[in-house]
Amino acid sequence: MGFSFESPIPNNQLQEEYIGIAPQSQISHAVTQALSNIAVSSGPVLFKPISQMSPLEKMGLIKKGISKKDLEHLKNTAALDYDQLAEALAVTRATLINKKGLEKFSSSISEKIVSLADIYSFGYEIFEDEDKFNTWVFRPNQALGGQPPYNLLNNQFGREEVRNLIGRIAYGVYS
Repeated sequence: MGFSFESPIPNNQLQEEYIGIAPQSQISHAVTQALSNIAVSSGPVLFKPISQMSPLEKMGLIKKGISKKDLEHLKNTAALDYDQLAEALAVTRATLINKKGLEKFSSSISEKIVSLADIYSFGYEIFEDEDKFNTWVFRPNQALGGQPPYNLLNNQFGREEVRNLIGRIAYGVYS
């Protein structure tokens, strides 16, 4: 489950590097839920959740830029409004709203969007239910000093802490 991006790495490299990744038609709907239609080279398009992308693949997405359409998909799937999204990305609401359609955000904002989508993708994979994870993000958590995970998503270190907490949940560690 989780957000998927089409990889910016050419398909022949993907097939060599990621043996076992199936063409889109062979992957479950949950895995192929794409956050964007970022183009790759010709040939069959391969998808995988953003949380399973390599750092180089994520860097490629950031370099190409994330579009307003991509952000809208994240916003809707994560059940966030523009105010919540702006807070989580540490940008102004106007910055998010002023873009249209396929217009791309700067690399700095694209990096934040990819990082946030990565957290949500990982959470959806572990919780196996988008609604459960979307609810969990806003619930106070003792492992985070009583704060909801959402309150920590506005910077790199907070996102890292939330990702670590989700990882502990995946391994059944009391969190």
